[in-house]
Amino acid sequence: MAVKTFNPTSPARRNMTVADFSSLSKKDPEKSLLVARSKSGGRNSYGRITVRHIGGGNRRKIRVIDWKRTKDGIPATVVAIEYDPNRTAFIALIQYADGVKSYILAPQGLKAGDKVVSGTDVDIVAGNALPIANIPVGTMIHNIELKPGKGAQMVRTAGAGAQLMAKEGDFAQVRLPSGEVRMVSIKCRATVGVIGNNEHENVSIGKAGRHRHMGVRPAVRGVVMNPCDHPHGGGEGKSPIGLPGPVTPWGVPTLGKKTRNKKKQSNKYIVKGRK
Repeated sequence: MAVKTFNPTSPARRNMTVADFSSLSKKDPEKSLLVARSKSGGRNSYGRITVRHIGGGNRRKIRVIDWKRTKDGIPATVVAIEYDPNRTAFIALIQYADGVKSYILAPQGLKAGDKVVSGTDVDIVAGNALPIANIPVGTMIHNIELKPGKGAQMVRTAGAGAQLMAKEGDFAQVRLPSGEVRMVSIKCRATVGVIGNNEHENVSIGKAGRHRHMGVRPAVRGVVMNPCDHPHGGGEGKSPIGLPGPVTPWGVPTLGKKTRNKKKQSNKYIVKGRK
């Protein structure tokens, strides 16, 4: 997947790039797999802003993704590769032999007309889903479950892929894209391959308006505010933060401060941290 550039007809256009959507084979989504998506504007049930910089943006509908892949032994044909406005990865519309349609994340190399299948004894081919116990060590996987039967929760972004490092007893060691090595039950399911659209990280937004279309509102730096508005504010001219470390507007350490609870129950499954 390439990145498309434009002639510099304006300062914004000069710096703007987009993903090349030539691999997509269907423009309109499957209506039976759409769900309405409501906007919160970053506000809670009291109407107070709890997450800043959220609001506006184009209307979207949720594409219902099959995270569980539990229709075992029934081959499915890839009908089309589609764009999903709610995620960085492309999605694939598949139709099972019994006529049921569903969406899955599209791995690299998957194209319309290919066959995918899920189960315990299927080929190690991109797009096939099976328990980790049946996947050979060293295989690149994505869409990984944390709890058997709950549905995939890890490695779901564009270009991401994890590697199955080892299997011992009831657990397997998986190296995640962050570099973390984590123990996962061998009963959990994963999908073979690496997620497509790996050039997404090279796309340049180019202009503020494009971020507004995505529902992102402006973010003002604390150092350009007044002292009454932010701990970083004040000073003559352009001034540094002037504190031992960066903080939020409410004085909580941020920008690199580790927030994971050291007593979290799932810490025991982390073999090697990402740093």
